[in-house]
Amino acid sequence: MSQQIVVSGVGVWHPESSITNQELVDSYNAYVDSYNEAHKAEIEAQQVTAKPYSSAEFIEKASGIKSRYIYQKEGALDISRMKPKIEAREDEALSHQAEIAVEAAKLALASANKTAQDVDAVIVSCAYTQRAYPAIAIEVQEALGIEGFGFDMLVACSAATFGMHRAYEMLSAGNAKCVLVINPELVSPQINYTDRDSHFIFGDVATATVLETAETVNSEHSYDVMSTNAVTKYSNNIRSNFGYITRTEDVDPYGADKLFHQAGRKVFKEVCPMAASHIESHLDRHQLTATDVRRWWLHQANINMNTLIIKRLLGRDANADEAPIVLDEYANTASAGSVIAFGLNHEDLVAGDVGVLCSFGAGYSIGSLLLKKR
Repeated sequence: MSQQIVVSGVGVWHPESSITNQELVDSYNAYVDSYNEAHKAEIEAQQVTAKPYSSAEFIEKASGIKSRYIYQKEGALDISRMKPKIEAREDEALSHQAEIAVEAAKLALASANKTAQDVDAVIVSCAYTQRAYPAIAIEVQEALGIEGFGFDMLVACSAATFGMHRAYEMLSAGNAKCVLVINPELVSPQINYTDRDSHFIFGDVATATVLETAETVNSEHSYDVMSTNAVTKYSNNIRSNFGYITRTEDVDPYGADKLFHQAGRKVFKEVCPMAASHIESHLDRHQLTATDVRRWWLHQANINMNTLIIKRLLGRDANADEAPIVLDEYANTASAGSVIAFGLNHEDLVAGDVGVLCSFGAGYSIGSLLLKKR
């Protein structure tokens, strides 16, 4: 009989600094005034399109977001800069992304009643890593004093669930007895703060989970992984083009097309039914339906997407207890969103309760875990 795999710990860390919708809008609108004035002649000649104003109300209605945490607030609201000011570090110093990964890892290990000596493998899985190599995971492994191995994964907003899938498979195969999966989502550097339709979307955070075999579990709130499910289908509707080849292309390496951009309406129209169908088929593998699910820990990209997906599954709107929303405070945190929802809303369930942890994003990619409270 195969060994039962368990999610035994979770950690959620966020920066001290945050930015409200109003702060963001005040900065953006001031930038718009400056831009439109500087390009007045071209705008009047219809050679350039005037930038539109935004409002805090527009942002909340479009997304459900009210604020977001940011790793470095300095510079992000400066209309002469419009990007965070993150200082470069020496190669010998702990990198910015490894630093926040370590913070989340420590919280997850404490939650699972584990130490670094208990961990066999580290997976850093997120939307962006700040460099190609050496792997952030190996840097984190070294910083925590973990023996074994580590590697990075990039699966956009599904990176956290896909990382947990890899951990589940390694544990099932007997290649490890305890795996630490970390999602250090340092996303603010990839935001185009001059774009009305996307400048408000993302926030910085780091999450981590501990997965281990059932025989070693020693935590108060743990969940059996009933199964995992994943699917990908190629789409260009969510994209980031910045990379190491950019320096050879003789283009603006920080141009709008190199940063995060998406066709939001197409994403909404295509991903919602895809995610609902994915979850439904995952439940069906266990002869379960949506009504058997006690809690939905869904990807936190847009409140309207979550509302529609749940309504497709349940045939009605879900309340905040059934499907907690955290993006009002955290914004879209790429792959970490569903883990934040889980981390902040899992201790109240009772033995036997079933929950769905699901993420969806660029790729398109969708990953889910069916969990049962022990």
